[in-house]
Amino acid sequence: MSVLAEADLRLDAGPIDYALLVIYFVVVLGIGVMARRSVSSSLDFLLSGRSLPAWVTGLAFISANLGALELMGMTANGAQYGMATVHYYWIGAIPAMVFLGLVMMPFYYGSKVRSVPEFMLRRFGKPAHLVNAISFAVAQILIAGINLFALAVIIDALLGWPLPVSICVAALVVLAYTALGGLSAAIYNEVLQFFVIVAALAPLTIVGLIKVGGWQGIVEKVTDQEQLSAWPAAELTGIDHPVWSVIGLVFGLGFVLSFGYWTTNFAEVQRAMSAKSMSAAKRTPIIGAYPKALIPAIIIIPGIIAALIVPEMAQLKAGDTSSGVAYNDVLPLLMRDLLPNGILGIAITGLLASFMAGVAANVSSFNTVFTYDLWQDYIKKDRPDEYYLRIGRLATVGACVLAIGTAFIAAALGGSNIMDYIQALFSFFNAPLFATFILGMFWKRMTPTAGWVGLLAGTFTAIFIYVVSEPSFGIELLELPGQGASFLGAGLAFVVDIVVSVAVTMVTRPKPDSELVGLVYSLTPKKDRAHSTTGEDAGWYRSPALLGGGVLALTTVLYFIFG
Repeated sequence: MSVLAEADLRLDAGPIDYALLVIYFVVVLGIGVMARRSVSSSLDFLLSGRSLPAWVTGLAFISANLGALELMGMTANGAQYGMATVHYYWIGAIPAMVFLGLVMMPFYYGSKVRSVPEFMLRRFGKPAHLVNAISFAVAQILIAGINLFALAVIIDALLGWPLPVSICVAALVVLAYTALGGLSAAIYNEVLQFFVIVAALAPLTIVGLIKVGGWQGIVEKVTDQEQLSAWPAAELTGIDHPVWSVIGLVFGLGFVLSFGYWTTNFAEVQRAMSAKSMSAAKRTPIIGAYPKALIPAIIIIPGIIAALIVPEMAQLKAGDTSSGVAYNDVLPLLMRDLLPNGILGIAITGLLASFMAGVAANVSSFNTVFTYDLWQDYIKKDRPDEYYLRIGRLATVGACVLAIGTAFIAAALGGSNIMDYIQALFSFFNAPLFATFILGMFWKRMTPTAGWVGLLAGTFTAIFIYVVSEPSFGIELLELPGQGASFLGAGLAFVVDIVVSVAVTMVTRPKPDSELVGLVYSLTPKKDRAHSTTGEDAGWYRSPALLGGGVLALTTVLYFIFG
Protein backbone atom coordinates (compact mmCIF):
# COMPACT_ATOMS: atom_id res chain seq x y z
CA MET A 1 0.00 0.00 0.00
CA SER A 2 1.36 3.37 -0.93
CA VAL A 3 1.87 6.01 1.71
CA LEU A 4 0.23 9.11 0.33
CA ALA A 5 0.84 12.71 1.28
CA GLU A 6 -1.92 13.98 3.52
CA ALA A 7 -3.13 16.55 0.97
CA ASP A 8 -3.37 13.93 -1.79
CA LEU A 9 -5.93 11.60 -0.26
CA ARG A 10 -7.50 13.39 2.71
CA LEU A 11 -11.28 13.43 2.38
CA ASP A 12 -12.80 16.84 3.05
CA ALA A 13 -15.54 15.61 5.36
CA GLY A 14 -17.87 18.12 7.02
CA PRO A 15 -20.06 18.03 10.15
CA ILE A 16 -22.94 16.27 8.35
CA ASP A 17 -20.57 13.52 7.18
CA TYR A 18 -19.30 12.91 10.70
CA ALA A 19 -22.89 12.97 12.03
CA LEU A 20 -23.85 10.19 9.60
CA LEU A 21 -20.88 8.14 10.79
CA VAL A 22 -21.82 8.59 14.45
CA ILE A 23 -25.44 7.58 13.76
CA TYR A 24 -24.28 4.48 11.91
CA PHE A 25 -21.97 3.34 14.70
CA VAL A 26 -24.69 3.88 17.30
CA VAL A 27 -27.08 1.71 15.26
CA VAL A 28 -24.44 -1.01 14.78
CA LEU A 29 -23.68 -1.22 18.48
CA GLY A 30 -27.40 -1.08 19.29
CA ILE A 31 -27.98 -4.16 17.13
CA GLY A 32 -25.25 -5.92 19.09
CA VAL A 33 -26.91 -5.03 22.41
CA MET A 34 -30.35 -6.19 21.20
CA ALA A 35 -28.96 -9.44 19.77
CA ARG A 36 -27.34 -10.22 23.11
CA ARG A 37 -30.80 -10.73 24.62
CA SER A 38 -31.40 -13.77 22.41
CA VAL A 39 -28.10 -15.44 23.31
CA SER A 40 -28.58 -18.12 25.95
CA SER A 41 -26.43 -20.94 24.57
CA SER A 42 -23.30 -21.48 22.51
CA LEU A 43 -25.49 -22.46 19.53
CA ASP A 44 -27.31 -19.12 19.78
CA PHE A 45 -24.01 -17.22 19.92
CA LEU A 46 -22.16 -19.18 17.22
CA LEU A 47 -24.98 -20.26 14.84
CA SER A 48 -27.96 -17.99 15.71
CA GLY A 49 -29.90 -21.02 16.93
CA ARG A 50 -30.69 -21.95 13.28
CA SER A 51 -33.66 -19.57 13.36
CA LEU A 52 -33.23 -16.95 10.61
CA PRO A 53 -35.40 -16.52 7.46
CA ALA A 54 -33.92 -16.99 3.97
CA TRP A 55 -34.05 -13.32 2.94
CA VAL A 56 -32.01 -12.34 6.01
CA THR A 57 -29.42 -15.09 5.58
CA GLY A 58 -29.31 -14.48 1.81
CA LEU A 59 -28.47 -10.78 2.18
CA ALA A 60 -26.04 -11.57 5.00
CA PHE A 61 -24.43 -14.22 2.76
CA ILE A 62 -23.56 -11.65 0.10
CA SER A 63 -22.82 -8.83 2.56
CA ALA A 64 -20.26 -11.02 4.34
CA ASN A 65 -18.43 -11.13 1.01
CA LEU A 66 -18.57 -7.36 0.54
CA GLY A 67 -15.39 -6.66 2.43
CA ALA A 68 -11.95 -5.59 1.27
CA LEU A 69 -12.05 -8.39 -1.30
CA GLU A 70 -14.99 -6.75 -3.01
CA LEU A 71 -14.61 -3.02 -2.61
CA MET A 72 -10.91 -2.26 -2.43
CA GLY A 73 -9.82 -5.32 -4.42
CA MET A 74 -12.42 -5.27 -7.20
CA THR A 75 -12.34 -1.51 -7.80
CA ALA A 76 -8.55 -1.84 -7.99
CA ASN A 77 -9.04 -4.66 -10.48
CA GLY A 78 -11.51 -2.53 -12.46
CA ALA A 79 -8.99 0.30 -12.73
CA GLN A 80 -6.10 -2.02 -13.61
CA TYR A 81 -7.75 -4.69 -15.80
CA GLY A 82 -11.10 -3.21 -16.88
CA MET A 83 -14.13 -5.33 -17.78
CA ALA A 84 -12.21 -8.60 -17.38
CA THR A 85 -12.94 -8.16 -13.66
CA VAL A 86 -16.56 -9.26 -14.26
CA HIS A 87 -15.27 -12.84 -14.38
CA TYR A 88 -14.88 -12.76 -10.59
CA TYR A 89 -18.67 -12.36 -10.41
CA TRP A 90 -20.26 -14.10 -13.37
CA ILE A 91 -18.02 -17.13 -13.86
CA GLY A 92 -16.15 -16.87 -10.54
CA ALA A 93 -19.16 -16.78 -8.20
CA ILE A 94 -22.67 -17.38 -9.59
CA PRO A 95 -22.33 -21.03 -10.75
CA ALA A 96 -20.61 -22.01 -7.49
CA MET A 97 -23.24 -20.24 -5.38
CA VAL A 98 -26.01 -22.12 -7.18
CA PHE A 99 -24.09 -25.41 -6.78
CA LEU A 100 -23.70 -24.74 -3.06
CA GLY A 101 -27.42 -24.13 -2.65
CA LEU A 102 -28.69 -27.05 -4.70
CA VAL A 103 -26.06 -29.74 -4.13
CA MET A 104 -23.98 -29.10 -1.02
CA MET A 105 -26.33 -27.38 1.44
CA PRO A 106 -28.50 -30.51 1.79
CA PHE A 107 -25.43 -32.30 3.17
CA TYR A 108 -24.24 -29.44 5.37
CA TYR A 109 -27.66 -28.58 6.78
CA GLY A 110 -29.10 -32.09 6.76
CA SER A 111 -26.19 -33.56 8.71
CA LYS A 112 -26.67 -30.86 11.41
CA VAL A 113 -22.94 -30.16 11.54
CA ARG A 114 -22.00 -26.90 13.22
CA SER A 115 -19.16 -26.05 10.82
CA VAL A 116 -17.44 -27.14 7.62
CA PRO A 117 -14.52 -28.75 9.55
CA GLU A 118 -17.07 -30.78 11.52
CA PHE A 119 -18.34 -32.17 8.21
CA MET A 120 -14.71 -33.17 7.49
CA LEU A 121 -14.59 -34.90 10.88
CA ARG A 122 -17.60 -37.06 10.08
CA ARG A 123 -16.49 -37.85 6.54
CA PHE A 124 -12.74 -38.40 7.05
CA GLY A 125 -12.01 -38.54 10.77
CA LYS A 126 -9.83 -36.54 13.15
CA PRO A 127 -6.59 -36.00 11.18
CA ALA A 128 -8.40 -34.37 8.22
CA HIS A 129 -10.63 -32.48 10.65
CA LEU A 130 -7.67 -31.05 12.54
CA VAL A 131 -5.83 -30.03 9.34
CA ASN A 132 -8.94 -28.31 8.00
CA ALA A 133 -9.82 -26.58 11.29
CA ILE A 134 -6.31 -25.17 11.73
CA SER A 135 -5.94 -24.06 8.11
CA PHE A 136 -9.39 -22.44 8.15
CA ALA A 137 -8.68 -20.60 11.41
CA VAL A 138 -5.39 -19.27 10.01
CA ALA A 139 -7.10 -18.22 6.76
CA GLN A 140 -9.82 -16.28 8.59
CA ILE A 141 -7.30 -14.38 10.69
CA LEU A 142 -5.27 -13.47 7.59
CA ILE A 143 -8.35 -12.34 5.65
CA ALA A 144 -9.71 -10.42 8.66
CA GLY A 145 -6.37 -8.59 8.63
CA ILE A 146 -6.97 -7.58 5.01
CA ASN A 147 -10.36 -6.11 5.92
CA LEU A 148 -8.88 -4.31 8.94
CA PHE A 149 -6.12 -2.88 6.78
CA ALA A 150 -8.69 -1.62 4.26
CA LEU A 151 -10.73 -0.09 7.09
CA ALA A 152 -7.62 1.64 8.40
CA VAL A 153 -6.89 3.16 4.98
CA ILE A 154 -10.31 4.82 4.96
CA ILE A 155 -9.97 6.05 8.57
CA ASP A 156 -6.55 7.46 7.68
CA ALA A 157 -8.02 9.21 4.63
CA LEU A 158 -10.83 10.65 6.75
CA LEU A 159 -9.01 11.59 9.94
CA GLY A 160 -5.33 11.35 9.10
CA TRP A 161 -4.70 8.88 11.93
CA PRO A 162 -1.56 6.72 11.73
CA LEU A 163 -2.12 3.24 10.29
CA PRO A 164 -1.56 1.39 13.64
CA VAL A 165 -4.12 3.58 15.44
CA SER A 166 -6.66 3.22 12.63
CA ILE A 167 -6.30 -0.58 12.61
CA CYS A 168 -6.81 -0.85 16.38
CA VAL A 169 -9.88 1.43 16.39
CA ALA A 170 -11.46 -0.53 13.53
CA ALA A 171 -10.86 -3.82 15.38
CA LEU A 172 -12.44 -2.49 18.58
CA VAL A 173 -15.68 -1.47 16.85
CA VAL A 174 -16.11 -4.91 15.24
CA LEU A 175 -15.19 -6.62 18.50
CA ALA A 176 -17.80 -4.64 20.42
CA TYR A 177 -20.87 -5.80 18.49
CA THR A 178 -19.65 -9.30 17.60
CA ALA A 179 -18.69 -10.14 21.19
CA LEU A 180 -22.05 -8.84 22.41
CA GLY A 181 -24.49 -10.59 20.11
CA GLY A 182 -22.46 -13.26 18.31
CA LEU A 183 -23.53 -14.45 14.86
CA SER A 184 -27.02 -12.90 15.08
CA ALA A 185 -25.49 -9.46 15.67
CA ALA A 186 -23.08 -10.01 12.79
CA ILE A 187 -25.83 -11.20 10.42
CA TYR A 188 -28.36 -8.46 11.20
CA ASN A 189 -25.61 -5.87 10.88
CA GLU A 190 -24.63 -7.45 7.55
CA VAL A 191 -28.21 -6.99 6.26
CA LEU A 192 -28.05 -3.31 7.28
CA GLN A 193 -24.56 -3.01 5.82
CA PHE A 194 -25.69 -4.42 2.46
CA PHE A 195 -28.09 -1.50 1.94
CA VAL A 196 -25.59 1.04 3.29
CA ILE A 197 -22.90 -0.27 0.91
CA VAL A 198 -25.20 -0.02 -2.12
CA ALA A 199 -26.26 3.50 -1.09
CA ALA A 200 -22.59 4.42 -0.78
CA LEU A 201 -21.35 3.08 -4.11
CA ALA A 202 -24.29 3.98 -6.37
CA PRO A 203 -23.53 7.74 -6.23
CA LEU A 204 -19.92 7.10 -7.31
CA THR A 205 -21.14 5.21 -10.37
CA ILE A 206 -23.84 7.74 -11.25
CA VAL A 207 -21.70 10.87 -10.77
CA GLY A 208 -18.75 9.22 -12.50
CA LEU A 209 -20.84 8.22 -15.54
CA ILE A 210 -22.24 11.75 -15.79
CA LYS A 211 -18.73 13.17 -15.68
CA VAL A 212 -17.37 10.95 -18.49
CA GLY A 213 -20.49 11.16 -20.67
CA GLY A 214 -22.13 7.84 -19.86
CA TRP A 215 -21.08 4.41 -21.09
CA GLN A 216 -20.48 5.79 -24.58
CA GLY A 217 -18.10 8.30 -23.04
CA ILE A 218 -16.14 5.46 -21.42
CA VAL A 219 -15.96 3.63 -24.76
CA GLU A 220 -14.62 6.75 -26.48
CA LYS A 221 -12.09 7.64 -23.77
CA VAL A 222 -10.55 4.20 -23.06
CA THR A 223 -7.51 3.96 -25.34
CA ASP A 224 -6.96 0.22 -24.89
CA GLN A 225 -10.20 -1.35 -26.13
CA GLU A 226 -9.21 -4.71 -24.63
CA GLN A 227 -10.00 -3.09 -21.28
CA LEU A 228 -13.66 -3.03 -22.31
CA SER A 229 -13.75 -6.70 -23.30
CA ALA A 230 -14.07 -9.53 -20.77
CA TRP A 231 -12.21 -12.04 -22.96
CA PRO A 232 -9.46 -13.30 -23.22
CA ALA A 233 -8.38 -11.35 -20.08
CA ALA A 234 -4.66 -11.81 -20.78
CA GLU A 235 -3.64 -8.91 -18.50
CA LEU A 236 -5.65 -10.38 -15.64
CA THR A 237 -4.26 -13.90 -15.96
CA GLY A 238 -0.73 -12.88 -16.97
CA ILE A 239 -0.91 -15.45 -19.81
CA ASP A 240 -0.18 -13.97 -23.24
CA HIS A 241 -1.71 -16.74 -25.36
CA PRO A 242 -5.48 -16.03 -25.60
CA VAL A 243 -6.55 -19.70 -25.61
CA TRP A 244 -4.44 -20.59 -22.57
CA SER A 245 -5.60 -17.40 -20.85
CA VAL A 246 -9.23 -18.47 -21.27
CA ILE A 247 -8.46 -22.01 -20.08
CA GLY A 248 -6.60 -20.65 -17.03
CA LEU A 249 -9.50 -18.33 -16.30
CA VAL A 250 -12.24 -20.94 -16.65
CA PHE A 251 -10.43 -23.73 -14.79
CA GLY A 252 -8.35 -21.71 -12.28
CA LEU A 253 -10.92 -19.05 -11.40
CA GLY A 254 -14.26 -20.34 -12.68
CA PHE A 255 -13.89 -23.84 -11.28
CA VAL A 256 -11.16 -24.31 -8.66
CA LEU A 257 -10.97 -20.92 -6.92
CA SER A 258 -14.66 -20.14 -7.29
CA PHE A 259 -16.10 -23.48 -6.18
CA GLY A 260 -13.36 -23.78 -3.55
CA TYR A 261 -14.31 -20.43 -2.02
CA TRP A 262 -18.10 -20.48 -2.21
CA THR A 263 -18.73 -24.14 -1.32
CA THR A 264 -16.21 -24.72 1.48
CA ASN A 265 -15.55 -21.30 3.02
CA PHE A 266 -17.30 -21.47 6.39
CA ALA A 267 -17.43 -17.68 6.66
CA GLU A 268 -20.05 -17.86 3.89
CA VAL A 269 -21.57 -21.31 4.55
CA GLN A 270 -22.17 -20.35 8.20
CA ARG A 271 -24.82 -17.85 7.08
CA ALA A 272 -26.77 -20.59 5.30
CA MET A 273 -26.36 -22.94 8.27
CA SER A 274 -28.11 -20.36 10.47
CA ALA A 275 -31.28 -20.52 8.34
CA LYS A 276 -34.48 -21.85 9.91
CA SER A 277 -35.14 -24.73 7.46
CA MET A 278 -33.55 -26.85 4.75
CA SER A 279 -35.40 -24.86 2.08
CA ALA A 280 -34.17 -21.55 3.52
CA ALA A 281 -30.62 -22.93 3.73
CA LYS A 282 -30.73 -23.97 0.05
CA ARG A 283 -32.12 -20.59 -1.00
CA THR A 284 -29.61 -18.55 1.01
CA PRO A 285 -26.66 -18.56 -1.46
CA ILE A 286 -29.02 -18.40 -4.45
CA ILE A 287 -30.80 -15.31 -3.10
CA GLY A 288 -27.36 -13.79 -2.55
CA ALA A 289 -26.42 -14.61 -6.17
CA TYR A 290 -28.91 -12.09 -7.63
CA PRO A 291 -27.30 -8.97 -6.14
CA LYS A 292 -23.88 -10.57 -6.74
CA ALA A 293 -24.63 -10.66 -10.49
CA LEU A 294 -25.49 -6.94 -10.54
CA ILE A 295 -22.87 -5.57 -8.13
CA PRO A 296 -20.22 -5.07 -10.90
CA ALA A 297 -22.24 -2.01 -11.99
CA ILE A 298 -21.32 -0.18 -8.76
CA ILE A 299 -17.85 -1.64 -8.20
CA ILE A 300 -16.06 -2.34 -11.49
CA ILE A 301 -17.40 0.64 -13.45
CA PRO A 302 -16.15 3.18 -10.83
CA GLY A 303 -12.71 1.56 -11.13
CA ILE A 304 -12.72 2.01 -14.92
CA ILE A 305 -13.93 5.60 -14.51
CA ALA A 306 -11.18 6.36 -11.96
CA ALA A 307 -8.51 5.41 -14.51
CA LEU A 308 -10.01 8.04 -16.81
CA ILE A 309 -10.79 11.02 -14.58
CA VAL A 310 -8.56 10.82 -11.48
CA PRO A 311 -5.23 12.41 -12.51
CA GLU A 312 -3.05 10.26 -10.24
CA MET A 313 -4.78 7.06 -11.36
CA ALA A 314 -4.49 8.00 -15.05
CA GLN A 315 -0.76 8.55 -14.45
CA LEU A 316 -0.41 5.12 -12.84
CA LYS A 317 -2.36 3.53 -15.68
CA ALA A 318 0.08 5.10 -18.15
CA GLY A 319 3.02 3.57 -16.26
CA ASP A 320 4.06 6.69 -14.31
CA THR A 321 4.37 5.83 -10.60
CA SER A 322 5.74 9.22 -9.52
CA SER A 323 2.43 10.29 -7.93
CA GLY A 324 2.86 7.60 -5.27
CA VAL A 325 -0.67 6.16 -5.59
CA ALA A 326 -1.59 2.49 -5.94
CA TYR A 327 -4.64 0.82 -7.48
CA ASN A 328 -5.78 0.13 -3.91
CA ASP A 329 -6.41 3.88 -3.58
CA VAL A 330 -9.18 4.02 -6.23
CA LEU A 331 -12.15 4.47 -3.89
CA PRO A 332 -10.74 7.21 -1.64
CA LEU A 333 -9.52 9.11 -4.72
CA LEU A 334 -12.91 8.87 -6.43
CA MET A 335 -14.70 9.96 -3.26
CA ARG A 336 -12.30 12.89 -2.92
CA ASP A 337 -12.90 14.08 -6.48
CA LEU A 338 -16.60 13.32 -7.09
CA LEU A 339 -18.71 13.50 -3.94
CA PRO A 340 -20.00 16.59 -2.10
CA ASN A 341 -20.50 16.72 1.65
CA GLY A 342 -23.45 14.68 2.85
CA ILE A 343 -23.12 12.22 -0.02
CA LEU A 344 -19.47 11.86 1.00
CA GLY A 345 -20.62 10.88 4.51
CA ILE A 346 -22.85 8.14 3.06
CA ALA A 347 -19.97 6.83 0.93
CA ILE A 348 -17.54 6.80 3.86
CA THR A 349 -20.12 5.05 6.03
CA GLY A 350 -20.67 2.48 3.27
CA LEU A 351 -16.97 1.73 3.01
CA LEU A 352 -16.61 1.30 6.75
CA ALA A 353 -19.73 -0.88 6.76
CA SER A 354 -18.28 -3.03 4.01
CA PHE A 355 -14.97 -3.66 5.72
CA MET A 356 -16.63 -4.26 9.08
CA ALA A 357 -18.95 -6.82 7.45
CA GLY A 358 -15.88 -8.61 6.15
CA VAL A 359 -14.09 -8.60 9.49
CA ALA A 360 -17.22 -9.69 11.35
CA ALA A 361 -17.74 -12.61 8.93
CA ASN A 362 -14.15 -13.73 9.46
CA VAL A 363 -14.31 -13.33 13.24
CA SER A 364 -17.72 -15.01 13.68
CA SER A 365 -16.65 -18.03 11.62
CA PHE A 366 -13.27 -18.20 13.40
CA ASN A 367 -14.85 -18.26 16.86
CA THR A 368 -17.19 -21.10 15.85
CA VAL A 369 -14.42 -23.26 14.42
CA PHE A 370 -12.06 -22.46 17.31
CA THR A 371 -14.72 -23.22 19.96
CA TYR A 372 -16.33 -26.34 18.49
CA ASP A 373 -13.63 -27.84 16.27
CA LEU A 374 -10.45 -27.07 18.19
CA TRP A 375 -11.17 -26.27 21.84
CA GLN A 376 -14.10 -28.62 22.44
CA ASP A 377 -12.73 -31.52 20.39
CA TYR A 378 -9.04 -31.41 21.30
CA ILE A 379 -8.51 -29.38 24.47
CA LYS A 380 -11.50 -29.34 26.86
CA LYS A 381 -14.21 -31.94 26.18
CA ASP A 382 -17.57 -32.50 27.86
CA ARG A 383 -17.86 -29.15 29.62
CA PRO A 384 -21.20 -27.38 30.27
CA ASP A 385 -22.56 -25.31 27.38
CA GLU A 386 -22.03 -22.08 29.37
CA TYR A 387 -18.32 -22.84 29.32
CA TYR A 388 -18.26 -23.03 25.49
CA LEU A 389 -20.31 -19.84 25.24
CA ARG A 390 -17.62 -18.10 27.30
CA ILE A 391 -14.86 -19.63 25.14
CA GLY A 392 -16.69 -18.36 22.02
CA ARG A 393 -16.65 -14.81 23.36
CA LEU A 394 -12.97 -15.07 24.35
CA ALA A 395 -12.17 -16.46 20.87
CA THR A 396 -13.84 -13.37 19.40
CA VAL A 397 -11.48 -11.14 21.37
CA GLY A 398 -8.48 -13.26 20.40
CA ALA A 399 -9.44 -13.18 16.72
CA CYS A 400 -9.61 -9.38 16.70
CA VAL A 401 -6.23 -9.10 18.41
CA LEU A 402 -4.60 -11.52 15.96
CA ALA A 403 -6.24 -9.74 13.01
CA ILE A 404 -4.52 -6.52 14.07
CA GLY A 405 -1.21 -8.31 13.51
CA THR A 406 -2.20 -9.76 10.15
CA ALA A 407 -3.38 -6.32 9.00
CA PHE A 408 0.29 -5.33 8.89
CA ILE A 409 1.05 -8.43 6.78
CA ALA A 410 -1.66 -7.26 4.36
CA ALA A 411 -0.07 -3.80 4.28
CA ALA A 412 3.30 -5.35 3.42
CA LEU A 413 2.12 -7.93 0.84
CA GLY A 414 -0.91 -6.10 -0.56
CA GLY A 415 1.28 -4.22 -3.01
CA SER A 416 -0.40 -2.01 -5.57
CA ASN A 417 -3.46 -4.28 -5.86
CA ILE A 418 -4.56 -6.11 -2.72
CA MET A 419 -6.58 -8.57 -4.84
CA ASP A 420 -3.31 -10.29 -5.81
CA TYR A 421 -2.68 -11.17 -2.14
CA ILE A 422 -6.29 -12.21 -1.50
CA GLN A 423 -6.36 -14.58 -4.47
CA ALA A 424 -3.08 -16.14 -3.30
CA LEU A 425 -4.69 -16.92 0.09
CA PHE A 426 -7.68 -18.51 -1.64
CA SER A 427 -5.36 -20.72 -3.67
CA PHE A 428 -3.74 -21.93 -0.40
CA PHE A 429 -6.82 -22.62 1.66
CA ASN A 430 -9.87 -23.06 -0.59
CA ALA A 431 -8.68 -24.79 -3.78
CA PRO A 432 -7.27 -27.96 -2.15
CA LEU A 433 -10.17 -28.16 0.32
CA PHE A 434 -12.65 -28.12 -2.56
CA ALA A 435 -10.78 -31.00 -4.22
CA THR A 436 -10.98 -33.06 -1.02
CA PHE A 437 -14.65 -32.20 -0.51
CA ILE A 438 -15.85 -32.90 -4.02
CA LEU A 439 -13.95 -36.20 -4.23
CA GLY A 440 -15.08 -37.32 -0.79
CA MET A 441 -18.71 -36.37 -1.40
CA PHE A 442 -19.06 -38.26 -4.68
CA TRP A 443 -16.58 -41.14 -4.23
CA LYS A 444 -17.45 -43.32 -1.25
CA ARG A 445 -14.18 -45.31 -1.60
CA MET A 446 -12.04 -42.28 -0.63
CA THR A 447 -10.36 -43.04 2.69
CA PRO A 448 -9.81 -40.95 5.85
CA THR A 449 -6.03 -41.02 5.30
CA ALA A 450 -6.45 -39.71 1.76
CA GLY A 451 -8.55 -36.86 3.17
CA TRP A 452 -5.77 -35.26 5.17
CA VAL A 453 -2.76 -36.28 3.04
CA GLY A 454 -4.34 -34.92 -0.16
CA LEU A 455 -5.34 -31.71 1.61
CA LEU A 456 -1.81 -31.07 2.85
CA ALA A 457 -0.28 -31.92 -0.54
CA GLY A 458 -2.56 -29.49 -2.34
CA THR A 459 -2.00 -26.71 0.19
CA PHE A 460 1.79 -26.95 0.03
CA THR A 461 1.64 -27.00 -3.78
CA ALA A 462 -0.22 -23.66 -3.87
CA ILE A 463 2.14 -22.13 -1.29
CA PHE A 464 5.15 -23.28 -3.35
CA ILE A 465 3.78 -21.63 -6.52
CA TYR A 466 3.19 -18.38 -4.61
CA VAL A 467 6.68 -18.33 -3.11
CA VAL A 468 8.47 -18.94 -6.43
CA SER A 469 6.38 -16.31 -8.25
CA GLU A 470 6.21 -13.53 -5.65
CA PRO A 471 9.00 -10.92 -6.12
CA SER A 472 8.95 -10.06 -2.39
CA PHE A 473 10.62 -13.39 -1.57
CA GLY A 474 13.52 -12.82 -3.99
CA ILE A 475 13.14 -16.20 -5.74
CA GLU A 476 10.75 -15.56 -8.67
CA LEU A 477 11.33 -18.73 -10.69
CA LEU A 478 7.92 -18.10 -12.30
CA GLU A 479 7.07 -14.74 -13.81
CA LEU A 480 3.29 -14.42 -13.94
CA PRO A 481 2.00 -10.85 -13.58
CA GLY A 482 -1.56 -10.09 -12.58
CA GLN A 483 -3.35 -12.88 -10.74
CA GLY A 484 -2.00 -15.62 -13.00
CA ALA A 485 0.13 -17.15 -10.24
CA SER A 486 -2.96 -17.59 -8.05
CA PHE A 487 -4.89 -19.23 -10.89
CA LEU A 488 -1.95 -21.55 -11.61
CA GLY A 489 -1.43 -22.32 -7.92
CA ALA A 490 -5.13 -23.06 -7.42
CA GLY A 491 -5.28 -25.31 -10.48
CA LEU A 492 -2.17 -27.26 -9.51
CA ALA A 493 -3.30 -27.53 -5.88
CA PHE A 494 -6.59 -29.03 -7.05
CA VAL A 495 -4.92 -31.51 -9.40
CA VAL A 496 -2.23 -32.54 -6.89
CA ASP A 497 -4.85 -33.01 -4.17
CA ILE A 498 -6.96 -35.25 -6.43
CA VAL A 499 -3.98 -37.32 -7.65
CA VAL A 500 -2.52 -37.80 -4.15
CA SER A 501 -5.96 -38.60 -2.68
CA VAL A 502 -6.64 -41.26 -5.31
CA ALA A 503 -3.17 -42.79 -4.87
CA VAL A 504 -3.44 -42.89 -1.07
CA THR A 505 -6.98 -44.29 -1.26
CA MET A 506 -5.73 -47.24 -3.29
CA VAL A 507 -3.46 -48.38 -0.46
CA THR A 508 -5.55 -47.50 2.62
CA ARG A 509 -8.84 -48.72 4.11
CA PRO A 510 -12.12 -46.82 3.52
CA LYS A 511 -14.88 -46.28 6.05
CA PRO A 512 -17.82 -48.73 5.97
CA ASP A 513 -20.87 -47.53 4.04
CA SER A 514 -22.95 -47.38 7.21
CA GLU A 515 -20.77 -44.51 8.52
CA LEU A 516 -21.14 -42.44 5.34
CA VAL A 517 -24.92 -42.06 5.12
CA GLY A 518 -25.71 -38.35 4.91
CA LEU A 519 -22.10 -37.56 3.96
CA VAL A 520 -21.74 -39.20 0.52
CA TYR A 521 -24.13 -38.52 -2.35
CA SER A 522 -24.72 -42.12 -3.46
CA LEU A 523 -25.39 -43.35 0.09
CA THR A 524 -27.79 -40.59 1.15
CA PRO A 525 -31.50 -41.22 0.47
CA LYS A 526 -33.14 -38.58 -1.70
CA LYS A 527 -35.70 -37.82 1.02
CA ASP A 528 -32.87 -36.79 3.36
CA ARG A 529 -31.75 -34.20 0.81
CA ALA A 530 -35.25 -32.91 0.10
CA HIS A 531 -36.68 -29.69 1.54
CA SER A 532 -40.15 -28.87 2.81
CA THR A 533 -42.65 -27.29 0.38
CA THR A 534 -45.31 -26.44 2.94
CA GLY A 535 -45.90 -23.58 5.37
CA GLU A 536 -43.23 -20.88 5.14
CA ASP A 537 -41.45 -22.91 2.44
CA ALA A 538 -44.50 -23.19 0.15
CA GLY A 539 -44.84 -21.41 -3.21
CA TRP A 540 -43.24 -21.89 -6.63
CA TYR A 541 -41.26 -18.67 -6.17
CA ARG A 542 -39.46 -20.30 -3.22
CA SER A 543 -38.20 -23.22 -5.31
CA PRO A 544 -34.37 -23.32 -4.98
CA ALA A 545 -34.05 -24.95 -8.42
CA LEU A 546 -36.18 -22.27 -10.10
CA LEU A 547 -34.30 -19.46 -8.36
CA GLY A 548 -30.97 -21.05 -9.30
CA GLY A 549 -31.98 -21.39 -12.96
CA GLY A 550 -33.14 -17.78 -12.99
CA VAL A 551 -29.85 -16.35 -11.79
CA LEU A 552 -27.85 -18.53 -14.21
CA ALA A 553 -30.02 -17.21 -17.07
CA LEU A 554 -29.49 -13.63 -15.87
CA THR A 555 -25.72 -14.15 -15.79
CA THR A 556 -25.73 -15.59 -19.32
CA VAL A 557 -27.61 -12.53 -20.61
CA LEU A 558 -25.13 -10.18 -18.87
CA TYR A 559 -22.21 -12.00 -20.51
CA PHE A 560 -23.83 -11.58 -23.95
CA ILE A 561 -24.31 -7.86 -23.33
CA PHE A 562 -20.99 -6.96 -21.68
CA GLY A 563 -18.67 -9.93 -22.31
